[in-house]
Amino acid sequence: MAPLDNDLLTEKIIGFAIEVHRQLGPGLLESAYEECLCYELSQSGIRFRRQVPLPVVYKSIRLDCGYRIDVVVEELVILELKTVERLMPIHEA
Repeated sequence: MAPLDNDLLTEKIIGFAIEVHRQLGPGLLESAYEECLCYELSQSGIRFRRQVPLPVVYKSIRLDCGYRIDVVVEELVILELKTVERLMPIHEA
């Protein structure tokens, strides 16, 4: 598959996320949404990596604190999936 420009890639990812939510609805664990979103990415031929380690650098020392990026898409977009019971004002961007 030819590389997508950033806007088109982002548009596709958002579309997949909406589709997953339409199909599954609310109330599941993040891992279920992640699995389904990665299925959609895979079916579209979009490259991604899951649960990518993210070290913390503190005073020039690399610390493995157990942080993980949920999904990295095409080495361009970082997805951090979250589930909440309902949207609150703090969730609005």
